[in-house]
Amino acid sequence: MSDTTEWVSLRQAADLLGVHPATVRNWADKGELLSRRTPGGHRRFRKSDLLHQAEKQGELQPLEVQVIIQNALGQTRMQMDSGALGGEAWYAAMSESTREGLRSQGRRVLESLRQYLAAGAPDSNLAAAITIGQGYARVLAEDGLTLPQAVRGFLYFSDFVINSILTWSEITPPRSASEWGHLLRQVNTFINAMLLSIIEYYEEE
Repeated sequence: MSDTTEWVSLRQAADLLGVHPATVRNWADKGELLSRRTPGGHRRFRKSDLLHQAEKQGELQPLEVQVIIQNALGQTRMQMDSGALGGEAWYAAMSESTREGLRSQGRRVLESLRQYLAAGAPDSNLAAAITIGQGYARVLAEDGLTLPQAVRGFLYFSDFVINSILTWSEITPPRSASEWGHLLRQVNTFINAMLLSIIEYYEEE
């Protein structure tokens, strides 16, 4: 890997780790994350160091799955904290108690996904995805959201997981393109099981 592609900017490092740029800057200032300066004084971070930093933030294995989940959680948290969801009709339709409930459910969803991938992603082991999807649908239906609104909200956040996989597949050795493609298909199977359970719940109402 060439020197120019091995190092990334502060903003890119923050995006890869799923945290605010100020957090990355703070880690660098405290010596917890190595960086160097360009002649213009801008920070640059080595991708291998970012992988190591992601590994330190939790105990999930394998590393690729860990950083994907951390990245997706970080994106979700920043979207909610920044008020970026205010313009989304499906989000505006939710009560504050429903929003709080979904915040706490996000970790459960991603932990269930991690367990599913760790088990080899068998098609027979999608019970957690189905149960979580039904719970998500139940909460939103009781709050008065329509099926289209529920689906739009689900797809909005599930895209963070897919984007995280695509981002890390570009920089993480030693996986090949076919291995990353296999992981993406496994994640899609889990996400689709959740989505179908949401639709089925609404149809049974």
